[in-house]
Amino acid sequence: MDSPDLKAPQHYINRELSFLEFNQRVLDQAFDESVPLLERLRFLCIACSNLDEFFEIRVAGLKQLQELGGQLAPDGMSIPEQLAAIHDRATRLVADQYRCLNSLLLPALAAEGVPLLGPGEWTPRQTLWLEDYFEREVEPVLSPLGLDPARPFPRIQNKSLNFIVRLEGKDAFDRDSELAIVQAPRSLPRVVPLPAEGPSRDCVLLSSIVQAFVHKLFTGIKVIGCYQFRVTRNSDLFVDEEEIDDLRRALEGELVHRRYGAAVRLETSGDCPEDMVKFLQAQFASNGLDTYPVEGPVNLNRLSAVYDLVQRPDLKYPIFTPGAPKRLVGATDLFAVIRQKDVLLHHPYQSFVPVMDFLRQAAADPQVLAIKQTLYRAGHDSPLVDALVAAANAGKDVTVIVELRARFDEEANIELSNRLQEAGAHVMYGVVGYKTHAKLTLIVRREAGGIRRYCHLGTGNYHPRTARHYTDYGLFTCDDEIGQDVHELFLQLTSL
Repeated sequence: MDSPDLKAPQHYINRELSFLEFNQRVLDQAFDESVPLLERLRFLCIACSNLDEFFEIRVAGLKQLQELGGQLAPDGMSIPEQLAAIHDRATRLVADQYRCLNSLLLPALAAEGVPLLGPGEWTPRQTLWLEDYFEREVEPVLSPLGLDPARPFPRIQNKSLNFIVRLEGKDAFDRDSELAIVQAPRSLPRVVPLPAEGPSRDCVLLSSIVQAFVHKLFTGIKVIGCYQFRVTRNSDLFVDEEEIDDLRRALEGELVHRRYGAAVRLETSGDCPEDMVKFLQAQFASNGLDTYPVEGPVNLNRLSAVYDLVQRPDLKYPIFTPGAPKRLVGATDLFAVIRQKDVLLHHPYQSFVPVMDFLRQAAADPQVLAIKQTLYRAGHDSPLVDALVAAANAGKDVTVIVELRARFDEEANIELSNRLQEAGAHVMYGVVGYKTHAKLTLIVRREAGGIRRYCHLGTGNYHPRTARHYTDYGLFTCDDEIGQDVHELFLQLTSL
């Protein structure tokens, strides 16, 4: 019997379309009425965030390959076929997102006393308060940019909230004004809670506030229309590691360009006139395949603020308190516990705190000689990094493999690597051509019987926040064979 041709296209599912189907399953949680209401809103936000990253990285990569004359995907689809299929599937996915928001979640939130109010739904008192809020908090940081030959189209940051405004009349310099751009700084909150007028927790979107009072930015000029738009840009960082001397500095230079990479998607208000959509497409060298009209706020991910603003435990999952293995409960000496027997943690059902305590105890223990650790994503203000800094300040030999290329955590990892280096730690950036995904900690300790190695090996990041959500395992051990293996791995990572 002939063996199958494993390269035959019929054996494969397109990678990009597969991801979109996965994201549909995330969105399906927002449709599921058995899920608490605010958790459904959060799932909607996650689906939006996932789709943003998909365009920033995967679609951007396909467009780059197309420019280079890229080859067929394993499933046999050409790049133009993939881009067309992505647009078709993403269009349906986006329509589902806004149907979920407008037809299900917003009415359900209003019924629970958590309305997200639009301009036509404000009471006179709320309107006065919002007008004052606009004049105090919003207008001072807005800079309307008129468009004419002397004032070209501005640079638009990746995923920022913007408005294109149609005007009628002449400005103070007797110039005809037809179009202007208003950019909303990221510093402004996207969801604004209103003063209580009853039992409900009323909120308003920043976009609604700007659209309602945008006329105050254009003295003597009539505002005909104001429409949201958002552009998504190529956010992948390209650094040729074979051609550079300092990976950290090279990435720092690339991060500056991420905000203004090539446009890969344009989102516009569903009511934006066709001629204005075409104008925006021309500014971003976009075409119909890249444009997505939406029936609501252009960035659903920012609705996650509602979850944090609304203190309604009945609309959220019950707070889960992770447990701990019995051997760790009340333990003050983790090294003694590990010497007795290995300890296996199952996150998030079991707490990540013992991992942080492991590093803290090692940093403070005078018998600890060296600490070695890999870091992929640690987050800002990480207690683990604090422990490593404390250990280095205490004179211990601290070596950290920081993966600078952890996508969208590059800046945070550069900051923590700088902090570690300033404390005296040895900081390496892994192996050229590879990403270091291994999650390892090695503690070298002097004991009565000689030098002993203590290890923590995990499947998840050394990130206290994500450890509360993601399912992972972590093993504490002082097994000699495992300790030697981890030691040799660190030698390979640091000596190459």
